[in-house]
Amino acid sequence: MKVLVTGAGGLLGSKIVELAKDYTVYKTHVSHPFFQDSIRMDITNEKEVRQVFSQVMPNVVIHTAAETNVDKCEDRREHAWKINADGTRILAEACNKANAKMMYVSTDYVFDGEKGLYAEEDEPNPVNYYGLTKLMGERNVEKLCESFAILRTSVLYGTHPEKPNFVKWVIAALVRGKPLTVVEDHYNSPTLADNLAEAVIEAVESRVGGVYHAAGSERISRYDLALKVAETFNFDATLVRPIRMSELKAWTAKRPKDSSLCVDKTQREIGVELLDVKRGLTEMKRKWKETK
Repeated sequence: MKVLVTGAGGLLGSKIVELAKDYTVYKTHVSHPFFQDSIRMDITNEKEVRQVFSQVMPNVVIHTAAETNVDKCEDRREHAWKINADGTRILAEACNKANAKMMYVSTDYVFDGEKGLYAEEDEPNPVNYYGLTKLMGERNVEKLCESFAILRTSVLYGTHPEKPNFVKWVIAALVRGKPLTVVEDHYNSPTLADNLAEAVIEAVESRVGGVYHAAGSERISRYDLALKVAETFNFDATLVRPIRMSELKAWTAKRPKDSSLCVDKTQREIGVELLDVKRGLTEMKRKWKETK
């Protein structure tokens, strides 16, 4: 099976490449190749996408490339729409023409955060522009692809030599003994990238279709997550201080208060165990030590 991975150099994309040993994997990038054999493909350039698809003729496309900086999406709306909505549309059209299945990685931020533990059947209602562009990406995939699976995830973390994430940000502060303030009323389902990559590969293997929530199995606040990071990596937890979302001035875009996801359907139908925070952080720590 020939698998094309967009955003292969990212946190999730690189983990998928690591796991996809049984496939012929084609990796793509837009600016800086993470892998030596990566192919340049700007997903917003229809001609470039057509050329790569003609060259590779993939059976499956795993689409992880996105603009995920929430505040940047709010400030630079045309940029965000071009990548997350239009870029996904171009890929979806290319997949349909090539009879390739599209696996689209979406986000918990398609929800408004008023409920929490969202199921796949719950109605999306994004409160920021990032969530809107990712939802439009979902709609394009559903409308244009005969064969697809959409996997929504939440607060991706893990080891990567270049890419930042929330857990790495907490570690970077605590290792220097620097106090940090973290919101205590903002809830998500933190997801180890390695675990999500496993879910994506299992979804390819099991040939499922439709919408799935593929995230960590635990609903937790960002503040409690930071405390668990301190505990797991043996840092001083007293450096972590709580703040309310209403008090935080650093965010440009509004965040959903509780966008945690229910992952029962994914575990049942795809057959992958999705990790809670303790197990995910323990696994990240093990991987971290391997890279030292």
